[in-house]
Amino acid sequence: MKGFDLKNIWVPLSGQVAQQRKVETIANNVANANTVGFKKDQLVFKEHLTALTKGADDIHIPRKEFSPADFYHTQGAENAMVSVDGSYTIHEQGQFIPTSNPLDIALKGDGFLEVLTPTGVRFTRKGNLSMNREGELVTDQGHKVLSHLNMTNSSLREPASASSVPTAEERVIKLPANAKITISLDGEVLSREGTVAKLSIVEFSDKHALKKEGNSLFITPDENNINRTDIKTTVNQGFLEGSNVNAIEEMSELIKAHRHFESIQKAINAYDSISGKAANDIGKF
Repeated sequence: MKGFDLKNIWVPLSGQVAQQRKVETIANNVANANTVGFKKDQLVFKEHLTALTKGADDIHIPRKEFSPADFYHTQGAENAMVSVDGSYTIHEQGQFIPTSNPLDIALKGDGFLEVLTPTGVRFTRKGNLSMNREGELVTDQGHKVLSHLNMTNSSLREPASASSVPTAEERVIKLPANAKITISLDGEVLSREGTVAKLSIVEFSDKHALKKEGNSLFITPDENNINRTDIKTTVNQGFLEGSNVNAIEEMSELIKAHRHFESIQKAINAYDSISGKAANDIGKF
């Protein structure tokens, strides 16, 4: 590596790091191709060009006797780079999988099921529910399913005061023992005795503002992003929503990313070889 100029490989090296991030993202998508309610992720790349950020003032003609090197300005190209500008989740609808389990639900639309986790309220599309020992309706990870939050006083038709709004713990749904449960399209949980509760299905003004936690939970940084009224999402009992990952497409993208990574590695090796040869030739003099 003697005489190896890092500036010469910064561009391909940054591209290699970006491709590695892409490989990791695609691999995670493939690994969750059979995960209920999983939404795939995708990366966005950004190319940083120094010549564009410096402006024309830095592009100059030397005021001296010209030499051949004066006609080969890089304009900062050796400091260019490729970086991951960010990642986003694709919220396309997954296919419905029939299970005939009365506590399995699949959401059709943009809505999310509101659940209580040890770290607070989160949102999920994963609908394989069950009843725990305390009779509470929970997800397969043990997160407690919450009931619909009515933000208005039904009798006065006025906004509810902050003190009257129930806490998340108070909204945990409890099912009657040995009851036959029916869940309607609007999320009402029914038994022979009547309505048990109503699932809290919420939608968001901006789904892309959601941040993923793990492979099935989401959190919103802004409470004002949550819509609790005029929900168009329907709840389908006896079904689960499959992942929206197309395994064949993802594997194809994974192969492409690996090939790009290998091509960049060959370019880095070529730089290394040229630099080493130059250093050895100079040493002979």
